[in-house]
Amino acid sequence: MLTLKASYIVKPLVPSPTRLIYLSDFDQSVAITHGPTVYFYRPISDHLLNPIEILKSSLGKAFTIFYPLAGRLQRTGRGREVNCNSMGALFLETESEAKISDFGDFTPTSETRALTPSGDYNKPIDELPLLLVQVTNFSCGGISLGLGIAHVLVDGRCAAHFVSEWERIARSEKPENLPFLDQTVLKLEEDDLTPLRFDHLEFRKPPMLIGQTNNLEEQKKDTTVVILKLSKEQIKKLKKEANEFPSVYTSRKPFTKFEAVTAHMWRCSSKARLHEIEQQTSVRVGVHFHSRMVPPLPKHYFGNAVLPMRATTTSGELLSKQLGYGCSKIREAIEKVTDEYIWSSLAYMKRDKDLSKFRYSHVVGSTQGAFLGNPNIVITSWISLPLLGVDFGWGKEIYEGPGAIAFDGKSFIFPSHDEDGSFDVPFRLQVEHMDAFKKFFYENIK
Repeated sequence: MLTLKASYIVKPLVPSPTRLIYLSDFDQSVAITHGPTVYFYRPISDHLLNPIEILKSSLGKAFTIFYPLAGRLQRTGRGREVNCNSMGALFLETESEAKISDFGDFTPTSETRALTPSGDYNKPIDELPLLLVQVTNFSCGGISLGLGIAHVLVDGRCAAHFVSEWERIARSEKPENLPFLDQTVLKLEEDDLTPLRFDHLEFRKPPMLIGQTNNLEEQKKDTTVVILKLSKEQIKKLKKEANEFPSVYTSRKPFTKFEAVTAHMWRCSSKARLHEIEQQTSVRVGVHFHSRMVPPLPKHYFGNAVLPMRATTTSGELLSKQLGYGCSKIREAIEKVTDEYIWSSLAYMKRDKDLSKFRYSHVVGSTQGAFLGNPNIVITSWISLPLLGVDFGWGKEIYEGPGAIAFDGKSFIFPSHDEDGSFDVPFRLQVEHMDAFKKFFYENIK
């Protein structure tokens, strides 16, 4: 049980620019909910350190360069923009009777979700902080740091950038990489709306189960979440199997670890869900496009620069063919993302007056946006993000991961904190499918 000890509003330490910040349609197409992450730390040996004061003070300093996070959203004619008004972040101090060991392998359950702050989405958006912080003191002396960062403003790479600079400031070091805060580099003017040259599957409704006209029954079904562990040897085995598939990609770079693990999960979920062979199924993956643009986006661009791409086939094809077939469909979707395709995506969204249909929520049980679960899955890669070793002055975390997995078929893949080449893969699935999924997942790679 958690007890709220104190609540603060942390504002920029010095006056920051007062301005309105444009949000691109990649930002507009994201829900206003906060993406939850949580960090666990061992008991602090130096009793002179006060983590609450260190975090509050350093956050106020970090806001002098990441000042949009201290602002609020406000509505525009077609969407939202950021009002940099320095209203600040909500900072909660809580206490728990639990020990860190009670959280086991840190599966993002409802107990873990309680360690990350939640926004009140019934409030007007101009009252909702863009950054939520929660520090929980455990009975064992350890602490957790839960963050909720508004996804409408940043993607995972930007969130990791912010945390890395915040921790440097907390250690009394100078920031290394200032954020690039001009989202107009992704602004498409009305005069630039050329005819669409691509079939943007990623913006259409994903497949539904055969015989269904909506997903209401699937959305009502109970789900559960697990953390799957993949050793370095198991990952190598999957990658080797994936690259045995004869395809047009054999003369190019081999399939990656991410593609191999994602295709494996796609196959196992389709098998566990007992799909008919004609069942259309998709996997959605986020493609960071900074370096895919011409010229590339500024290195530390602070905004959403991810295109959610979808690979689609039938469950029969997926399961009857080798693992590399699934990889080839994923690679095909990823390689669509070129500079021309990115601008075409912006043009596609610009033509639509209502972007809410593209949004989904980070709140478990939410029905906002399209249903992305059965017969589909959504995999987010944190493999390349600088997530490990977040040290605010009292040592590195013992674990960092998502504070919640919001819906059926959603998963993350990221390096284990053992730093031995293994992956942690939290995954939410309908209860009736989870046991079969775990069986198939490990069946041929143990």
